[in-house]
Amino acid sequence: MGNVVVSAGCLASPFQGTNKLKTLQSPTVPVTLLLLLMALLAGGAARRESVTVDEVAHTGAGVSYLQKLDMRMNEEHPPLAKVLAAIPLVIRRARADYSDISWTFSGQRMFNEYLGEWVFGHSFLFRWNDPVATLWWARVAMLAVTLLLGFVLYAFGSQLGESPWGGLLCLVAFVTMPTFLAFGPLVITDIVVALFWILAVWQLPAMWHSPSRRQVLYFGLAMAGAFLSKFSSGLLFFVFPAVTLSMRWRPLPEQPSDQAERRRWRRRAWRNITKGTLWAALFVYLVYLILSWNQSTDSFSVIPHFSTSHFLRRLLMPIWIYLRGLIGFAVGATSRPTYILGHAFPHGVWFYFPTLFLLKSPLAFLLLLLLAAAVAVTIKRRNNSQLSAIPAGMELHWRCVWVSLAVFTAACMLNRLDISIRHFSIALALTILLLAPLPRMLELLRHENWGAARAASWATIGLAMIAMVTAIRAYPNYFSFINTLAMARPGYELVNDSNLDWNQALPQVEAFVNRRGLSRVLLDEYGFSDPHPYVGHAQVWYCQQPSSTDGGQWAVVSANLIADGSNCRWLLKYSHEQLAGGSMYAFMLPAVIPAAGEPGGPPLPSDYRYFGGMGVGGVDMRIVFINFIRDGRQLQPTMDRFQAAMKAQSKKKQ
Repeated sequence: MGNVVVSAGCLASPFQGTNKLKTLQSPTVPVTLLLLLMALLAGGAARRESVTVDEVAHTGAGVSYLQKLDMRMNEEHPPLAKVLAAIPLVIRRARADYSDISWTFSGQRMFNEYLGEWVFGHSFLFRWNDPVATLWWARVAMLAVTLLLGFVLYAFGSQLGESPWGGLLCLVAFVTMPTFLAFGPLVITDIVVALFWILAVWQLPAMWHSPSRRQVLYFGLAMAGAFLSKFSSGLLFFVFPAVTLSMRWRPLPEQPSDQAERRRWRRRAWRNITKGTLWAALFVYLVYLILSWNQSTDSFSVIPHFSTSHFLRRLLMPIWIYLRGLIGFAVGATSRPTYILGHAFPHGVWFYFPTLFLLKSPLAFLLLLLLAAAVAVTIKRRNNSQLSAIPAGMELHWRCVWVSLAVFTAACMLNRLDISIRHFSIALALTILLLAPLPRMLELLRHENWGAARAASWATIGLAMIAMVTAIRAYPNYFSFINTLAMARPGYELVNDSNLDWNQALPQVEAFVNRRGLSRVLLDEYGFSDPHPYVGHAQVWYCQQPSSTDGGQWAVVSANLIADGSNCRWLLKYSHEQLAGGSMYAFMLPAVIPAAGEPGGPPLPSDYRYFGGMGVGGVDMRIVFINFIRDGRQLQPTMDRFQAAMKAQSKKKQ
């Protein structure tokens, strides 16, 4: 990192020569070092973490796509991220048992697939393969995608800032962002869709000019990558008209001044966007066609059997699977109870993501944003109209970046599925790009106020260094990272779900058990996978329902279950210690546990809270899932109980 510091020092030290801020002779070295730093921090943390909740389903599903060309598993998410993670596993010949009940059960109906994917994924990781090596190689592929996103932000930031300094500032912000360090290596969809969203938005300005067929094709590929990563990428269709409307409200220098020419200019853009969208649709169709080639078409019963019905079904199957997945995503994305700032809400709230952004971003990054805004306002107030923070020719790129950020942020605030900062990854990446013009603005400010520019330049360097120190000090506990705005309040009083714990800290529980020399530990994890591959002496436990025989033992509980996923504040009255930076807590239970409802005792059933806000007939969904995940023969009985519960609930509504 010494090279980065020396190079950055040239930015702000005496400003001798006008080209000091604009040029960087050898950006390769600092870029490489920063990406290497991220690989060490994110990769090192992921190497020592247990499988997280969604990875159980995603990892096995991706392998089945490639090995069987059958997409029955995890249709509620597009395949790209899962396939990328599965490539090294397939190359290494990871084993999957396709005669297992979890596979055969999942080929019937969509809800069967949802239940079966967890059993199949769990068996793939813990029964058929070595869980540690298998998960690591899947995560290596995702870490590579994360590093690629970092390089893309550097490259685009360099163009927006008209020098590598803008790109380096963006890269520093990215590699030190705990959200990307925590979620980047995981087998999930959020980082992959952020990459392709950025690529699609960056290609968008070319559509207003006279792009070549190749440029339109690149735009279509970027859009296809987004659509194949996550269904929420459909928000791009709101970005396109929003950018067009913004240019009516505030024209750009490159827009034609003649009204007729300006109309032709807009029509050309819409034609090119339409062409790019059609290319994207074709790419998505082909990927789904290939990955579903061996999948049964029986679910496509709307087309009756006749001589060519199988061929017709096969051709329409990609569309059918995509629509089913989109419907499943829409159903799953409906309102769900949430928890923020110590308050439980029956549905999502508009301030959820802004609050997470303020709490889970490094304070140095937030101050960099404020500094950039202050410098921009200062420059704008100058009477010199030639001062522009955005380089000539990049105005439309800048417009597309901040308009897409506004659209995505508005959608997140209006949406009532408030679960995790990872769902805000696109907005975080776009916000990082907003820092790109800061070095250029400091150079412009130098001509107007040398002293202020010098102070702001040193502040920029200092904040960038503080961000790197913060990221290194937080290692490896990036899931539970909360900045000093928490005012010393524990994480479980502020945030929920994977913002705090996603079941990744089981190896640290095992370290605690070994350190204490325990022969048994009670474990209440935030998930429903088998903990024994990570914590050999674990006994599955539920903190809301302790047994009288549990007295005097150590119990390790996910921080999410203290105030949100369960109601276990009663444990805080007893001696405890923090694990994994506050993701989990170890409690020394009293010799005699008070009865439910008594002081110092567990809650009454009427006061229970449930994992994900879901309790069926007073039973935590984790208990139901653990039951059939461990024994696939319980899949059908579980399905029968779900159907009976839904029928009973329907009758009550009538």
